[in-house]
Amino acid sequence: MILKRLTVGILSTNCYIVGCPQTKEAIIIDPGFDRGEEAKRVLKEVDQHGLRIQYIVNTHGHPDHLSGNGIIKRATGAPILIHKEDAPLLTDTAKNLSDLFGFQMVSPPADKTLQDKDVIKIGEIVLTVLHTPGHSRGSICLLGEDVVFTGDTLFAGGVGRTDLPGSSHQEILRSLKNKLMPLPDHLRVYPGHGLSSTMGREKRFNPFLSSLL
Repeated sequence: MILKRLTVGILSTNCYIVGCPQTKEAIIIDPGFDRGEEAKRVLKEVDQHGLRIQYIVNTHGHPDHLSGNGIIKRATGAPILIHKEDAPLLTDTAKNLSDLFGFQMVSPPADKTLQDKDVIKIGEIVLTVLHTPGHSRGSICLLGEDVVFTGDTLFAGGVGRTDLPGSSHQEILRSLKNKLMPLPDHLRVYPGHGLSSTMGREKRFNPFLSSLL
């Protein structure tokens, strides 16, 4: 797997480029940049590895994760994928909380909506969609063979905010218990913000997960 993380935007969002080394097919997860210079940096990484972007995937519909969708779609022609519950957030600054934070960021509409257990194929790489509501109604994680991209559901040592419109503390605890806790300890965790971790480390040291044991 080709995996590149670039920290972008005013909230230091982790934007991931995930590619298949055999076919050079790739996806971009959460292009949350808000400046042209950052877009160029992401696209330069794509070009340097000779990748062809097949999809743009948003782990949820908040502005710091979707603000670069339009730039990437115009540059690559790749369709935008997001969970069906968060699809309305892409084009509405009130629903995606842009108005609340003063960002005024929107995206082109979704080309395809996702639901739990959907599969995204990138060459020989398979990512399974885990619907993990809590931070938002349509939050998802993407589960691969040795990795899981957790968006703002799970961070190293913490979880995403649940005090925002559309969020729920009880929902995120259910998502952690039912979707993430059963995952094997060796999986590498790549969150929407901050450092990477492993599921084993998070089960042991993350208070939100250890309390569920």
